[in-house]
Amino acid sequence: MLNPLAIVVATIVNPPAIVIAAIATLLIVFVSSLKGTGWEPTTDISDEVLEQRAASVPETEFPEPGSRAVGGGSGGGAIPAGGDGGEGELDDGSSVSTGPADIPDDEIEHYEVEFVKQGTTIELANNETILDQGEDEGWDLPYACRQGQCVSCAGHIADGPAEDFVEHDNQQMLEEAELDDGYTLTCVAYPRDSFSIETGEAP
Repeated sequence: MLNPLAIVVATIVNPPAIVIAAIATLLIVFVSSLKGTGWEPTTDISDEVLEQRAASVPETEFPEPGSRAVGGGSGGGAIPAGGDGGEGELDDGSSVSTGPADIPDDEIEHYEVEFVKQGTTIELANNETILDQGEDEGWDLPYACRQGQCVSCAGHIADGPAEDFVEHDNQQMLEEAELDDGYTLTCVAYPRDSFSIETGEAP
């Protein structure tokens, strides 16, 4: 006659399961005791690569974004990039291009300019750029180079050809047809009449 206790033990204990568990345990112990392959991560050379690339790129004359010290036309004696202005004379007798930013204080004129998207009309002086004066109002107007060498700051003058209402000081991106359609680069555009403008509009 079979012992009931032996039947219960035989039922509870499953020899194949015990064998599998024992093998799995031994495998885990074995794998965890193995030494690594000796692999080490390579040295981070990203800074070195960036420095090499920076050294191979010629320097540009673009100012820092947001800098009014260069090319913004907001005065302060900065020499404009020039091209549309006349010529002045330095103390040493050499000549330098002059532009709208160099208008003497007693010759400054003001014009009513409607900023359509901002829903406001303000008076703009003809010796500062549209971009600078819009920023003086606290508006976040689009721009990038601030030197007329991209179209990030472009705007559209609805009243007609841009050159009838603004003077560009060395804009290099807009074609004659685009100027005729009323497009302007606000970073190098100085008002010379009253008009309405939509900022952030490129051809």
